[in-house]
Amino acid sequence: MRAYRFITKVSDSGTIQIPYNPSLFDKEVEIIILPKADPEKKKMKAAEFVEKWAGFLTDRDPDKSKFDYLTNKYK
Repeated sequence: MRAYRFITKVSDSGTIQIPYNPSLFDKEVEIIILPKADPEKKKMKAAEFVEKWAGFLTDRDPDKSKFDYLTNKYK
């Protein structure tokens, strides 16, 4: 089975147009629509993530928080 990929745009009225392809005439097809990724948004690299979020909970003691949570849960 051959796969076809067409880049197109959904019109204001909600219709799409695909290129003329006689090999698809009178055939049942499956159409999957995937919105294109926003080119302005870039993925954050691991080092950038660590730099942004490092020290987020530095002044809190996670072990004390866990202990308090479990103490309240099982009163």
